[in-house]
Amino acid sequence: MSVEWIWQQPGWPRFVWNDETLAPLLADCRVAQGRLLGMASAISEAELKQGELNTLLQNIVTSSRIEGEQLDETAVRSSLAKRLGLAAPAQGKPSSRSEGLAEMMLDATQHYDAPLDLKRLNWWHTLLFPEEQTRLLYPRLIIGALRDGPMEVISGPDYRRKVHFVAPPEDRLQQQLASFLEWFGDSKHAGAIDSLLRAGIAHFWFVTIHPYEDGNGRITRALTDLALAQAESHAIRLYTMSASILDDRNGYYDILEHSQKSGLDITPWLSWFLHTLKTSLEQALARIGAVLVRARYWASRQALDLLPEQRRFLFRMLEDLDGDRSPAFSAKNYRAITHVTKPTATRHLQDLVKKGCIVGVDVGRGPGAKYALAL
Repeated sequence: MSVEWIWQQPGWPRFVWNDETLAPLLADCRVAQGRLLGMASAISEAELKQGELNTLLQNIVTSSRIEGEQLDETAVRSSLAKRLGLAAPAQGKPSSRSEGLAEMMLDATQHYDAPLDLKRLNWWHTLLFPEEQTRLLYPRLIIGALRDGPMEVISGPDYRRKVHFVAPPEDRLQQQLASFLEWFGDSKHAGAIDSLLRAGIAHFWFVTIHPYEDGNGRITRALTDLALAQAESHAIRLYTMSASILDDRNGYYDILEHSQKSGLDITPWLSWFLHTLKTSLEQALARIGAVLVRARYWASRQALDLLPEQRRFLFRMLEDLDGDRSPAFSAKNYRAITHVTKPTATRHLQDLVKKGCIVGVDVGRGPGAKYALAL
């Protein structure tokens, strides 16, 4: 048999990597991880729960978008809210699809100490494919069991699909998956591998095996979230790698393809993984930072006598924060949100300046004047 793919290499799956190359990235991720957990401890429990809901929602939606599927976000939000004990959106009605996706994601992140075995993976697979829906869309799909045929990992629409690599044949799946699951369990407490590198290795190893007919990408990303939760010993998820992978979907498939053909040294893959993890953490830091800025803003202005229109406008501007930076706005923006007249908008804004709620950011007067929140 000719050696073309990594799983055909002598020594598979004994991966190697360059610690010196990865050390700076690991350090950056650790610093960002520590900052995120520290900032999260400074926000209220209600805000933390809402942040977790938004993160899990983004995780599920973007993980499906990587596979070309558009989900009903209100249905997924409703399914997640119910499980997190939060108020569900009035317009959102859970579906069998959203229920399964929410169940799988929360099992992966909240039960991170539970052992990972074939039974649990097969259960995740059944959650991905509700029986009544799957019968219509995929009448021949094997659900909750390993594939029984060959597997090519592809991307792109039907008319120009690209084959990135070929997974191990079906007669090797049981042994391949058993080796992975044994390593995943043993490496959790061994300490020989950095826990963030372990998450990257788990992602690459499992997606290489590709044990199911469909749904492998989503299960791989859920498994990665499980490994990251284990790395932090923290069930609450405040960042999502799926969104960052979606932002660089072409890069994701390119590095997978490259790594499948480059021997057992997976340094390039782990470098890409840590870069993507760092981006995810930085985006989460910006979101949590905005929550803290909003909390400080109102805490210092509790005693102010503000009109309902002024409060409504300030709330809206605070929702539009870019990290800790305020959007610029004018009297026209104020009128669009509050529906007051031009003279009233000018008067309200001048009052907000006097009370220290906003500041002028552009030289000028009248309707063209620009303002920003006084953060």
